[in-house]
Amino acid sequence: MYRAVFLFLALLAASPAWSGAWLREKGSSFTAASVTAFRDQYGGYDYKSSLYAEVGFRQNLTIGLDFESNRDLYGHALVFGRIQVADLGKWGRFAAEFGAGVHHRQRSAWAVYKTGLSYGKGFQTGWGNGWLAVDAALEFRTHEAVYRKLDFTTGLSADRLLNPLLQIETSYTPDTSFYWRVRPSVMIRTNKGKTKWVLGPERTNARSKTGIRIAIWNEF
Repeated sequence: MYRAVFLFLALLAASPAWSGAWLREKGSSFTAASVTAFRDQYGGYDYKSSLYAEVGFRQNLTIGLDFESNRDLYGHALVFGRIQVADLGKWGRFAAEFGAGVHHRQRSAWAVYKTGLSYGKGFQTGWGNGWLAVDAALEFRTHEAVYRKLDFTTGLSADRLLNPLLQIETSYTPDTSFYWRVRPSVMIRTNKGKTKWVLGPERTNARSKTGIRIAIWNEF
């Protein structure tokens, strides 16, 4: 079973748009803005929005912003820095990330600190170039327990109109249930290739909800 999972990830998975363990070149930048809409239990709609941005500040330092909000109920805003830890050539690379910001629930807000380690590997398949990224992080929220997070991202970056993308996010805290979120998506390239539209469903176990997510990625 584990071999089948690995082969599936490999076939889906060369530098990606979403950096993970890759640093941005000095002066280059990337932004990702998204909206996810859910059907609520009352027959109406719930939604959340996010904004992710990063820029190559120096050759060995990428800085960025990570923002997410579920209406005005809860959300977070983090600034972060990423540095390369090791480049193993064809075996992949590692990068460390450090961030600080705020987490809010309605009108209450608390400080949050994050530290993480990312692994990334690019390779070729019969369907084109791709990448696989694994991101592990500890998130210290001053009003709650420490969050342990493990995320997976894989996709193809071939020079064509459509490419697949899979994102899996997991989170765990002691004495609480395990949280996961899955996003199988399709990336749609524009003519120049610097802008991509990302469209697909999003499934989360928080309230057993499935939504539709649309995002736009830009490289500068």
